[in-house]
Amino acid sequence: MKPSLLETSDAARQACSDRVGIAKLAKLAFDGQDIRSIWQELMARLLDGTADAGEGLDLSLLAQLLGDKPAGLAIQREVLLAHRLFRTPCASKTPHLRVLALAAATDMGSNTPIEFLLEQSGIELMVLYVIAEAELQVPLPEHDIAIVIASDSEDCRDALRKIAAVAGRWPRPLLNPPERIGNLDRDKLHRLLTGIEGLVIPATVHADRAQLLQAAQSLPALSNLAPELAFPLIIRPRGSHAGVGLAKVDDGAALKLYLDGREEQAFFISRFVDYAGEDGQFRKYRVVFVDGRPFACHMAIADRWDIWYLNAGMSASLAKRLEEETFMRTFDIGFGRRHQSALSDVARRVGLDYFIIDCAETRDGSLLIFEADNTAVVHNMDPPSVFPYKPPQMRRIFEAFAAMLERRVATARERAA
Repeated sequence: MKPSLLETSDAARQACSDRVGIAKLAKLAFDGQDIRSIWQELMARLLDGTADAGEGLDLSLLAQLLGDKPAGLAIQREVLLAHRLFRTPCASKTPHLRVLALAAATDMGSNTPIEFLLEQSGIELMVLYVIAEAELQVPLPEHDIAIVIASDSEDCRDALRKIAAVAGRWPRPLLNPPERIGNLDRDKLHRLLTGIEGLVIPATVHADRAQLLQAAQSLPALSNLAPELAFPLIIRPRGSHAGVGLAKVDDGAALKLYLDGREEQAFFISRFVDYAGEDGQFRKYRVVFVDGRPFACHMAIADRWDIWYLNAGMSASLAKRLEEETFMRTFDIGFGRRHQSALSDVARRVGLDYFIIDCAETRDGSLLIFEADNTAVVHNMDPPSVFPYKPPQMRRIFEAFAAMLERRVATARERAA
């Protein structure tokens, strides 16, 4: 017997609490605006009991943007215990599509920042938080399409399990199914993508502190963790993001020194791949996949291997920006064509409707993948006066995302007719 679909209702949709949201608040912070005064105003409202749920969630984001993650998560928890459905501003007073995003109660970097993708569209965005302390809201708010935006991180897994339990009964198209998001974990991704021609992805291995202390003293102990492991290694605490705790260790002594300086008990390790170009510079690319199609998102260039966009000094170098502009403008006939087969296989194996990879090119021309996830920030916040080539490219990505949603809704309606 086919399980019955989950119910939806317009009444549940009307229970949305409006909020400013991450896109606008992050833009204020990115531009150097005084978000502390906004935080103080909302905190005063929270303390005197006049803040609504949307303002409480905005306050949680502001605290995190100001660097106080524990306070932000504490505020978020209290808000979500009472209210879990939110709406962010839409560019149109009469939205032509309604999207329901399914989020986890986690930090602002562990849910897809979907607001950036839809901010300028005529699509209404509702976010429903799935929390451990409550069952999934039923009936669901009326919507045209849903997407899972929780990540593969440890604190999102309960939410992913709850969504997976009812995914087969979802009444509308459901994008980024939770079981596929789970494949993006660093150690699982290697197993998923290994064997793709033209692609290099070093095995990422989980190891605890005791195992690593043994490996620091004995090469056989290191190879016992995985045959391909050898110094130099890349190491990071399990569950860390944005380069926190990331290091290259060249030998056992360096590994011991690294562990002495960390309190974590679980780590990911992988072999280091030197991807420097002939000029000694490292180039790291972010590629966004929308409905299987890759798009250039950004390119960072630096003389250090542990590169991400904010430490690459792109705004201070015209030469770097010209190279990034060339990467973006020629992606379909350049980088994208060189790695067309590998990128196509990555999209097929990952199987998500929307995801991102951070990657590079090795000296022999292979595609080197560092990580894949569904939550990296894809935005249009950079100043056009410095990066005039970025807004058109970002709009291409945003329009492709909106078009994907519209196609999926149209297909579902045709099948139901």
